[in-house]
Formats: sequence, C-alpha cells, structure tokens
Amino acid sequence: MNVKNQMRRVFFSVLFRQLGVVWPILSGVLLVMVGSGLAIGFLERWGVGDSLYFTFVTGLTIGYGDLVPQRAASRLLAVVIGFSGILMTGLVAALIVQALQETARDARTRR
Repeated sequence: MNVKNQMRRVFFSVLFRQLGVVWPILSGVLLVMVGSGLAIGFLERWGVGDSLYFTFVTGLTIGYGDLVPQRAASRLLAVVIGFSGILMTGLVAALIVQALQETARDARTRR
C-alpha cells in the first residue's frame, strides 16, 4: 500500500471515530436548526422546501436574502439558526483539524 493511501485511510479512520464521539452534539445542533427552520416556515407560511433552504443558507452563513422572515419571532429563530450553524461549522472544522494532526503524527512515527 502506498503512503498516500495509507495516510488517507488513517485520516478517515480518525475522522469517523471522532465523529462517532461528537455525533450526539452535532445531531442535537442539526435538530435545533431544522426545528427552528420549520417553525419559521410555519410562522411565515413558507413551504417545507423553502423552510429547509432558508435554514441551511442561514446556518452556513451564506444568507442570500431571497427569503427574509418578517415576524419578530421568526427573526429571533433565524438568529438561533445562525449561531447553531456557526457551532456546527466549528465542530466539523475541529474534527477535521484533529484528524489531520493525528494523520501527520502517524506518518512521522512510521518513518
């Protein structure tokens, strides 16, 4: 097995192991995001597709502005989605960095 394949295998092994550890947190954050998005959709009389689209565009901090909540409660829930999206992005980035560090550590010990 060549070095690249071995490093790739170590990286994904570590990444999936860590994902299993933080999955309860990530799934909870995702549930809060989707629940808030569906609540906004109900309050704003949007369809489920538009509600989920708004949720992920807001949660990933893209914010196109094509769907804008008008009610105060909807706007507050949009802030919750935004903070949840930042938390989720940070957790995923931390997992990837940790997996890269362990992959590099493994590669150094194999030399």
